[in-house]
Amino acid sequence: MSLEPLLSHIEANGEVPPVDRWNPDLCGDMDLVIRSDGVWVHEGTPIGRPRLVRLLSTVLRRESDGDYYLVTPVEKMRVRVEDRPFLVVDAERHDKAGSAVWWLTTNVGDRVCLDEQRRLLVSMTPDGEPVPEVAIRFGLSARLNRNVFYRLVDIADQRQQGKDIELGLSSAGYWQPLGRIDTELL
Repeated sequence: MSLEPLLSHIEANGEVPPVDRWNPDLCGDMDLVIRSDGVWVHEGTPIGRPRLVRLLSTVLRRESDGDYYLVTPVEKMRVRVEDRPFLVVDAERHDKAGSAVWWLTTNVGDRVCLDEQRRLLVSMTPDGEPVPEVAIRFGLSARLNRNVFYRLVDIADQRQQGKDIELGLSSAGYWQPLGRIDTELL
């Protein structure tokens, strides 16, 4: 079976399949792990084809049970995700009508705008570090990659939040938090 037509369609149109509307029965677990560094590993071997990872990412969703599944119209396979399935690998600022608008790009090619509906949320990594994430689609989110995080912190605005200083940026007129500085540690 050639995946080329499906890959070409996804790349040309930027559309992802409607996995939120597919409800097949669970078929089992797949030996696929999405590591916290963004590497997809199948049966112990990293998947080295970025286009295949992109294709798989378009049929991935997270369900209310907290588990992640690769879903097609006829089957659903549970996979393991160490932290978040995607990483934000780039951030671009665009000025629109006198307001900054930030666009984020993930390691699998999704591009999202930070605005009222899509906001940064600071949450803990499995290692206990507070790092921002952003919702992408179908219950999936992307964690800011370290280089993007540091780049944004370097240009961040500050605002007082009780005893702490919150770092963040404004996008489309909405505050997007990057983290807090405990002023008692200063």
